Amino acid sequence: MRFAVDEINRSPDLLPNVTLGFYAYDSCAVLQREIEGTLWMLTGQDMAIPNYSCGQSPPLAAIIGHSASSISILMAHLLGLYRYPQVSYFSTSSRLSDRTQFPSFFRTVPSDKFQSKGLAQLVLHFQWTWVGLLAIDNDYGQEGIQIIEREITKAGACVAFTEYIFSSMLYKDIYRTVKVIKESTAKAVVAFSTDIYLIPVLVEMRRQNVTGKIFVASEAWSISNVMSAHKYSSVLDGTIGFAFHSSKLLGFQDYVNNVRISNTPGLTWTKLFWEEVFGCTFYYYKNISESSENPDRLCTGEEDLRSVQNTYNEVSSLRESINLYTAVYVIAKALHDLGQCKDLDGRPSGGYCSDIRSIKPWQLLNYFKKVRVELKNKREVFFDENGDPPALYDIVKWQRTPEGFIKQVKVGSYDTMASAEDILSINTSLVWWSSGLKEVPLSVCSQSCPPGFRKAARRGEPVCCFQCIPCPQGEISNKTNSIGCSKCPWDMWPNDQKDRCLPKAVEYLSYEEPLGMALAATSISSSMIPMSIFSLFIHYKNTPIVKANNYSLSCVLLMSLSLCFLCSLAFIGYPQSEKCLLHQAAFGMVFTICVSCILAKTIMVVFAFMATKPGSRLKKWTSPQVSYLIIFICSFVQFILCVFWLSLSPPFSQHNIQTRPGIIIVECNENSPVAFWCMLGYLGLLATISFIVAFLARRLPDSFNEAKFITFSMLAFLSVWVSYIPASLSAQGKYTVAMEIFAIQSSSWALVVCMFGPKCFIILFRPNMNSREYLMGKGKAQK
Repeated sequence: MRFAVDEINRSPDLLPNVTLGFYAYDSCAVLQREIEGTLWMLTGQDMAIPNYSCGQSPPLAAIIGHSASSISILMAHLLGLYRYPQVSYFSTSSRLSDRTQFPSFFRTVPSDKFQSKGLAQLVLHFQWTWVGLLAIDNDYGQEGIQIIEREITKAGACVAFTEYIFSSMLYKDIYRTVKVIKESTAKAVVAFSTDIYLIPVLVEMRRQNVTGKIFVASEAWSISNVMSAHKYSSVLDGTIGFAFHSSKLLGFQDYVNNVRISNTPGLTWTKLFWEEVFGCTFYYYKNISESSENPDRLCTGEEDLRSVQNTYNEVSSLRESINLYTAVYVIAKALHDLGQCKDLDGRPSGGYCSDIRSIKPWQLLNYFKKVRVELKNKREVFFDENGDPPALYDIVKWQRTPEGFIKQVKVGSYDTMASAEDILSINTSLVWWSSGLKEVPLSVCSQSCPPGFRKAARRGEPVCCFQCIPCPQGEISNKTNSIGCSKCPWDMWPNDQKDRCLPKAVEYLSYEEPLGMALAATSISSSMIPMSIFSLFIHYKNTPIVKANNYSLSCVLLMSLSLCFLCSLAFIGYPQSEKCLLHQAAFGMVFTICVSCILAKTIMVVFAFMATKPGSRLKKWTSPQVSYLIIFICSFVQFILCVFWLSLSPPFSQHNIQTRPGIIIVECNENSPVAFWCMLGYLGLLATISFIVAFLARRLPDSFNEAKFITFSMLAFLSVWVSYIPASLSAQGKYTVAMEIFAIQSSSWALVVCMFGPKCFIILFRPNMNSREYLMGKGKAQK
């Protein structure tokens, strides 16, 4: 404070022609003396007289103090009544921010509210979600720990335990507290306490061999020299915490070293200090005999402070002293602004200026609220609406040296004047944890859920204690500790790890895959067989066996059978809308023509046999026009069904994502299952009628024995399609299409083999049987 006052008095820019002075009161840490001293200052005399001021000059501009929050609160209640500006350099209680109770209180040290929020951010920065809380049981500890708990809980972290240290704790209470810390799975423990109260807990932790805990220290013990002793290193190794911002004052080193007995106010204090530093004694404290016996221990007053190195002249990292230095400058700047007749916004008022030597406390108080001071380190100090300055803390890390001692290293800062993302700044390259590791220790109740899993709370436990459940089918989580899984888009599917969506495989029966190629090759090659038989029939059309089997109907049947084989090609390839619209209708029409031809053949066989009976009138029904009429009528009915189907509810191409999860099945939706099964049912009806008629006509004479072949062909045809119904219902995707193609080819081959196999065998390998005499003779023999 003397250094700051001397600097200001020498400055031509701050309070020119005004000399600052100060009074120092020693309360001896007794509350009664605090009240008495406060009343002395208000009265202006060494007598406590309430509501009285002697008004002597120079005026008392402001009061600096106290360091303890409890005493500052006591003083602020009194000083606030008279609107006397009070500036504390060390009182951190958040209660002092209440402007209704303490309207004239200011401080140059951050409020514990900022420290608590900063410590909570520090805990969250290292992703410690399972944290223990340890605090001293007074206003300092309770207020601080409550804010920390609220902040970390709001951010989703959890408190494993909360323990308080009492000033009069018994050993059993300390034992129980340490046992809670030891048995808890929380690795990080926030200790909001002073060093003197924390030491018994550390001693018991050593006794119980509690290691592996990471303490997060409040500023009250984060740079404690007592606790950084070697005996606590096993417990406190890895500690990290907040400390008041440290800085260096230019010129202060020389100033403290130039202190002399002859040039320093407060002679009694100075002599006591001198004897302590130099280990000597001023002669008037001892008698002559003692002085003669130890003449080398007498103080001369000319000793040089530069010759010693101790905590007194170690001023490279000042903390509380900087706050006191700042408090003096704040008062001086407020006085300066008042003396310059400036409005509260900093502009000259142009009005009447009161004499700075006769100011009233409430006048200066108004300027305190708007004061702004730029220090030598270029940092600006001002007060918010609660009288609090911007918060600036150093983040210090306790790290063990190779010799086994603990040193405190500044690794970052907490600055509320920085941008939102830079308020908490840590140089991770300087941070070493227990056992010399760079990796941040974990303090979690449950291990993190990797991508592909979601968190599920355990019943009756905090939200930080959870279990990891794999994402359900079709859903992913692409970050750690997801609280839920998200569904993939309809055309995508999770990978095996369920941490990202991949495009679904598209499935349809294509020409490129082996199954499609095989079915296409079979269809094309099979279609050549009826055409080959057709050419064979043309070549042998005048032979008896060809004539006996209705040559014209056989030709139509063979052509339709060839188309039956080829229509299966419409089912292979990408199911475009046009293909979906026609392939079932084409299949139905071609097979209807084919079965209609067989039905016509069967009916014509019956008519031909009955027409041979004497007096029969059915001879006129054996003409080819009747068979064509049967084919036309049967096919026309199917045509009408297909027209109605395609007009009212046409098939369309669709992407089926329900049948097989993870695969998009591109298929044709029949749109109207009723229409499809009507078309197929009508085809089955024709085949059934053909089978029944052929079965009844199977014992006709040999010249008309084609009914036997029709019976077998229809039996095979119906067996294939009856088997197709359950098979198609059990198949999925492209295999349903393949099943239908297989049914088409199987039923077509059944017709080809049963209807034309025996005839081709006779034509090619038994030409002697292909004669009218043989056919008629065979008929007589059977008859």
